Amino acid sequence: MAHLVAGFGSSHSPMLAARLEDWQQGAFLRRDMARQLVDFDGVPCRYADVLARAPKDAAALIAPDALAQRHAEAQAAIGRLRDDIAAMKLDALIVVGDDQEELFDHTNMPAIGLYYGDTIRNARGGPATDPLDVARMRFQEDSIDVDYPCDTDLARHLIGTLGDKGFDLSVMRGLPPDRAEGHAYSWVHRFCMAATPIPIVPVFLNAYYPPNQPSPARCHDLGEALALAVASCPGDRRIGIFASGGLSHFLVDAPFDHAVIDALRRKDSQFLRTAPLHKLQSGSSEIRNWICLAGAVAGLDLAWVTYVPGYRTPALTGTGLCFASFH
Repeated sequence: MAHLVAGFGSSHSPMLAARLEDWQQGAFLRRDMARQLVDFDGVPCRYADVLARAPKDAAALIAPDALAQRHAEAQAAIGRLRDDIAAMKLDALIVVGDDQEELFDHTNMPAIGLYYGDTIRNARGGPATDPLDVARMRFQEDSIDVDYPCDTDLARHLIGTLGDKGFDLSVMRGLPPDRAEGHAYSWVHRFCMAATPIPIVPVFLNAYYPPNQPSPARCHDLGEALALAVASCPGDRRIGIFASGGLSHFLVDAPFDHAVIDALRRKDSQFLRTAPLHKLQSGSSEIRNWICLAGAVAGLDLAWVTYVPGYRTPALTGTGLCFASFH
């Protein structure tokens, strides 16, 4: 039978594809000022509201030296994660991510989906001059579209087994001509894999968009079911699972991020299954992907974790940047 031998988690913020000088020169400020934010109590707010409540040490947290240290820590963690994935010599990698109107839109937004095609396409990037757009383009291909390998046999096995466990999945065998994989998956391909890509199975969670976001408990159940499905898959194969996205954003909620990390370390399924929904709004909704990962890797231990509070503006907007490996 197959074996789930490793789990990984990584933020996929464009911050991670941006240069240090973009962090230091406030490349994200204009968009954060225009963005609809959600505060730590789940209440919608604007940038000016958050700025007015910023702590007295906010300026020190975004000083050039502080930004340089955090940028270096994040880049080192990406490198460590890439090395870990390569060292595990995986036959396939299940990637759990969310789609932000890249493959799906509001004419059809599945709560849980699974892709079972032979390959999945990442599109060529377009021209860009704004530093944030340039960072986003690094998630896409340099010159031509690229078709990355997928593990169709594993995907079909997962679909059948999850169906037997009561998961009604939306499934895709291919992509429309005008669509390509979303950033949750291109992040893995472009930043987290060595030169020879590992076949993936894309799993979609509608973390982001009401009204059909899976509950934390349902996400954890899905992870458990994925682990059981892998264990029943024929063949002596080494399988990994990867949570793409998170942690908190677009306000960095470091206390809650640390509570999630502590629950992952302690295998505290009760905390994760009952995570308060007001903490899983806006970009922080991607913590659902990590909750799914936790359900899958209950038989593994957290080997290492790096957390970088990715503050980027005077209002301390940004992303709780997190990277983890389970063996």
